[in-house]
Amino acid sequence: MPSSSRAEVPLVSPTVQQEIARLAALPETRTAFAWLRAEETQFAAWQLEMARIPAPPFGEKARGEWFQERFRALGLEDVCIDEVGNVFGIRHDHARQMGKQTPASQCTTLSAHIDTVFPAGTPLNVRQQGNRLYGPGVSDNGAGAAALLAVAAAFRAAKISLATPILFIGNVGEEGEGDLRGMRHIFSHTRWRDSIRYSLVLDGAGSDTIVAEALGSRRFEIIVRGPGGHSWSDFGMPNPILVLARGIHAFSQTTLPSSPKTTFNIGVIRGGTSVNSIPESASMRVDIRSTSMAEMERLEAALRFAIEQAVEEESRASERRTSSQKRSSGLSYEIVPIGNRPAGELDGNARILKVIRAVDVHLGNAAQIQRASTDANIPLSLGREAIAVGGGGVGGGAHTLQEWFDCSGRDLGLKRILLALLALAGIAE
Repeated sequence: MPSSSRAEVPLVSPTVQQEIARLAALPETRTAFAWLRAEETQFAAWQLEMARIPAPPFGEKARGEWFQERFRALGLEDVCIDEVGNVFGIRHDHARQMGKQTPASQCTTLSAHIDTVFPAGTPLNVRQQGNRLYGPGVSDNGAGAAALLAVAAAFRAAKISLATPILFIGNVGEEGEGDLRGMRHIFSHTRWRDSIRYSLVLDGAGSDTIVAEALGSRRFEIIVRGPGGHSWSDFGMPNPILVLARGIHAFSQTTLPSSPKTTFNIGVIRGGTSVNSIPESASMRVDIRSTSMAEMERLEAALRFAIEQAVEEESRASERRTSSQKRSSGLSYEIVPIGNRPAGELDGNARILKVIRAVDVHLGNAAQIQRASTDANIPLSLGREAIAVGGGGVGGGAHTLQEWFDCSGRDLGLKRILLALLALAGIAE
């Protein structure tokens, strides 16, 4: 979750601050806080058990079934797995729990993605040494997923009655080429899309960030094909690698604004079979990011123009290099979208932002507003109220085999999440 900070710090609403103080003083809230402090051993056990279940992109089924079992064991209702693999469980409002027939009310969601970046077959040497957990995915998003279960368990242990329901979600498809497919499905095709009022997303470790700006990205695979040939006898034939080289050079000259921050990256290049062969094909993968949809569209247009011009230039150069007898049908190319994460920004007066700010002040927690690419991109791009926060503790080495998570201080993050949920969902009178 690469990110950057927003410098300005909004003032905390006195009214919301008083509301948070009142909620924190309730006996059931104090009971929940004490339970969260006492049950770290259980949270670490859940985190380790889950991390040992492979969940590569598009391969989250086994881990989803594990979450389904945990949701049922924690007393959540209407537990189910949808068509793409998202896992749902509801803690109903007090009236519904008492068996009263009430009209459907809007809910607050607490979600954590259950997929990892690691491909199938990655060695999962998951282990614990003291307060530290080690292994691929143990922090991203083992920390967020463990926090999801911990908070669900705390609501049950403290017997907290809610004014409106909370929907707990273990969603698929956040990482890499998953392209936020789990969260997209929730807000596009399921029965939840019109009932979600607030979205609180748990991503990674820590308690010092509030992701309130969705960093948009577009990703492309560019494939260039040619006739190929021998480097000596077929010299002069159009070369797909040269096309990519020309295109990269031209695209890299594109002017970028200082604000909004906008970036691009050529992350992968493939092509060719040997040093003495003119390749029949070559490809590259390009990542474009910005907080501005307009800037991403501008860079995409510049990329397409650069490749089109590169193909034309290499075709003309090939004609100059070869005799008329050897000229071939030439080059072709395609630009394939492989990712499209929408940008968005939370309104500075949004209630969810006021709540998390007030919670941080109450807990004495210092947190910065940041922009990043998370599951919150989807609701934020739709104008919904959403933020992403960490699951507490400290993590490092994300997306590597040396990933780690330190459980020390996890309870601060968990209290932060629980108190924010109480303010958003409300306590039944």
